[in-house]
Amino acid sequence: MMRLFLRNNCFIAYSILLLGCIFLLGSCNSTRFVPEGKCLLNKISVKVDDKNLKREEIKTHIRQKENLKILGMFKFHLGLYNLSSAKKENDWLKRIGEAPVLYDEFQAERTKGQLLIYLRNKGYYNAEVIDSATVNNRKKKLNLSFYIKARQPYRIRNYSYSFKDMNLRDVLLRDSVNQLIKPTDIFDVDLLNAERQRISRVLKDKGFYKFNEDFITYQADSNFYSNQVDLTVTIDDALLKNDESDVVPHQKYKIRNYLINPDFKTTGLLSDQAEQPMDTLVVDNYIFTSSGKLKYKPFLFSNLNRLTDSTYYSLQNAEKTYRALNRLKQFKLINISFAETNLYADSIPLLDCKIQLSSLPRQNFSVDVEGTNSSGNLGVAGNLNFQHRNLFRGAEVFDLQLRGARERQQTSLVNNSSLNTQEFGIESSVTIPKFLSFIGRKKMFTFQIPETKFTVGYNYQKRPDYVRTITNLKFGYNWKTTQFQFHTLNLVDLNYVHLYDQNEAFINSIKDLYIKSSFTDHLILASNYSWMYNTQNIGKREDYIFYKVNFESAGNLFGLYSGLVNKNRTSVLDTITGHMSSFYQILNTRFAQYVKGDFEYRYGHMINKLSSVVGRAFIGIGVPYGNFDVLPFEKKYFTGGANGIRAWQVRSLGPGSYKAPVDTYPNQSSDIKLEANLEYRFKLVWRMEGALFLDAGNIWAINRKDNRSGAVFKADEFYKQIAVGSGFGMRFDFTYFLFRLDLGMKMRDPSLPAGKRIIPGNYPIKGEHFNLSFAIGYPF
Repeated sequence: MMRLFLRNNCFIAYSILLLGCIFLLGSCNSTRFVPEGKCLLNKISVKVDDKNLKREEIKTHIRQKENLKILGMFKFHLGLYNLSSAKKENDWLKRIGEAPVLYDEFQAERTKGQLLIYLRNKGYYNAEVIDSATVNNRKKKLNLSFYIKARQPYRIRNYSYSFKDMNLRDVLLRDSVNQLIKPTDIFDVDLLNAERQRISRVLKDKGFYKFNEDFITYQADSNFYSNQVDLTVTIDDALLKNDESDVVPHQKYKIRNYLINPDFKTTGLLSDQAEQPMDTLVVDNYIFTSSGKLKYKPFLFSNLNRLTDSTYYSLQNAEKTYRALNRLKQFKLINISFAETNLYADSIPLLDCKIQLSSLPRQNFSVDVEGTNSSGNLGVAGNLNFQHRNLFRGAEVFDLQLRGARERQQTSLVNNSSLNTQEFGIESSVTIPKFLSFIGRKKMFTFQIPETKFTVGYNYQKRPDYVRTITNLKFGYNWKTTQFQFHTLNLVDLNYVHLYDQNEAFINSIKDLYIKSSFTDHLILASNYSWMYNTQNIGKREDYIFYKVNFESAGNLFGLYSGLVNKNRTSVLDTITGHMSSFYQILNTRFAQYVKGDFEYRYGHMINKLSSVVGRAFIGIGVPYGNFDVLPFEKKYFTGGANGIRAWQVRSLGPGSYKAPVDTYPNQSSDIKLEANLEYRFKLVWRMEGALFLDAGNIWAINRKDNRSGAVFKADEFYKQIAVGSGFGMRFDFTYFLFRLDLGMKMRDPSLPAGKRIIPGNYPIKGEHFNLSFAIGYPF
């Protein structure tokens, strides 16, 4: 405990020192390197009098940007630059800092021009941009502002089509419900371009292989109307600008053959491959060429081919086929192209589809050593991995993993500094690239066909408080329905949990508690479903949204079976209530019965290239019933630690206002969880990042039998039991992993007496009010 106290105090001191440096550097002389006669561009502001115009989008057209800020006010990186030597051009502080941005009148004029172009493209042809500069000559600083008088935009009065090729008329008019342009819309060039892309896409999806956006033009007539436009979209014939009396119609194409080469060499992408003996196999209209025996069964490609979903060529189905092939994890290169054959079927021109595939190695073996982070409990793990990418020549992926780990489990009864938790496990899985089911066909899934996965595993965990083994068998599917939507459905998720060798101190700490039943042997036969929507692109710095919904139900099949066969119930004495309780057993083990669901939301906003704000909200509830009146321990919710409310040690908060006895294991978990987190992240220097965070939430019990004082959720009480913590974090980004230190301080502790739960101002700040978490990766 003394070591933890000293460690926390050291980090507190370093955190205060670093924050002080940020404030000091952000407020010191910022014009040290500003030459005479020049001004530091101190602030840029944009005002616009039309809410349809977005200020953030307008700011992207400003040519000069002011120096970067932390917390919207401290120019930390400029402060670092100003600490550098005036005599050294290559001073290291100059390299890690940011040079002062000097006001440039020419760039200000260019900005006005760019803004006017932008406004006209948005339909504001009468807009005016007024710039003004406020100069402080003594401080050599200048504030620049742009005021946009938008005035009335041009709007679309009428919108109509003009077809030279009448074959296209019915196709587009049937899809008019998806039309982007409508009367009364602002005459926006970006909207017009998006509509051109949509029209081209619709026609390509309907078989018009050679159609493109060049065949689409707009005519706008604004001569007789005040700020209104009559807009006509003209769809040209196949020869562009052809005489009206000699129209050449666009043609729809069908696909004749599929030419598939799964042994394609990447060097032949832009030129013909070197001549070599190639074997040919013809199956219906699939023609396979390979050097030697074909590595894959032909049906694999016919099953994945979505181009056959439509009679005519479809760009959308070509993209689906590409995604299906890419999802196999078999190929490092996939190239799908089409070639005209000069042949016809019932006067319809034919295409050949050429699919070139460059395979990855069939087998792979790897050894991984990694740092682990289980809710802030750090450790080290090693994995032996074997993968076979084409087990039965149908692109079935076989994975085998052997895992061993040692971890520091935070407890109050043992030395926290030791790696006191051991884990050993083996897991094997087979992923089959098809939907193995007695219902439905691939046409049920318009974006991506589900893959089927079988998993079996065994895991041994030796913790300070008990030893646990988990035997797992799982069967399910995963698939995508859009670029951002992911689904996982496990029809069977069977777990056998065996606990033994419990620590006597741990047993004594829970022997009189309702939750003790959670720490017994049990079977879980569950079905679960997860839906995730995630727009985050790791390779791009842009705003993102994340949603995740989980639902799980367990025990119903076992309960139905036990009732149908009239199994005998096992009766035991409940030492908490003093009453007899009875339950069914399968294979001499009690099975769990519950429903559980939770929802998580995250939003990330990129303020600039160095700063961002990320928020998260989580709500979850599990309801035990029937054969087992408590949730199994591994299915319960907990909070605290590096990925929860960081001012508390993991599993030491809650439930409700309950306070565990001193010197007991931090092992608090329960049935309901509410949590919200807000984090401001900013880049400092080198690989260092900083963060300020605010966490709030708690866990609660749902069953009134829970005899932990204040643990049960009550609608008129729960909001009074919300815990609040805040703090400062340091992150070290080493590209392949991110090491994180978060120092959280308790602001509101629900375990304190009602009316005295706010800590600052009511209690002397002590080391016990802080918690230092080490972790790998961001908390969310």
